[in-house]
Amino acid sequence: MAATGEIRGADVHEDTGGSKPSRGVEQGDREFLSLERELTVLLRRARANQGEMAREVHPDLESAAYGLLVRLEECGRQRATELAGYIGVGKATMSRQLRALEELGLVAREPDPADGRAWLVDLTEEGRTRVSRVREARRERYVTHFSDWDRREVAELARLLGQLNRGMEK
Repeated sequence: MAATGEIRGADVHEDTGGSKPSRGVEQGDREFLSLERELTVLLRRARANQGEMAREVHPDLESAAYGLLVRLEECGRQRATELAGYIGVGKATMSRQLRALEELGLVAREPDPADGRAWLVDLTEEGRTRVSRVREARRERYVTHFSDWDRREVAELARLLGQLNRGMEK
């Protein structure tokens, strides 16, 4: 926050017009209101983008399943219970999503050699190819959108978002 009390950077979506802070909001809390507003915009756009990326992987893919595919691409095969915990859904929801992904030919399950009762899930070659293609196209769009940013700024944004994500896990 600048010495004049104006918010810099995050206020691009706000037209304060010199108005006072919302009733019940302390002057010192304006940064957190600005943060909330910008995160809301970011999350709304992220949900829309996730839906687009899911459809790019497969026209019948549910939006929520895209993150599951990305996790498998990044981390390799995992137990369904680990995936459910990471995504934040219950076993029944995860089982339903995995069944749908199997039917689309994007993932396959195999018995866990360490525990015969558990299953390991991994991308199929088709799933890996499709997810990689979509992620590469998305990366290219980011390069274009952020072409006027210094690479250090992009790295700093990524670092801060990582810090935010780790903090939200607690």
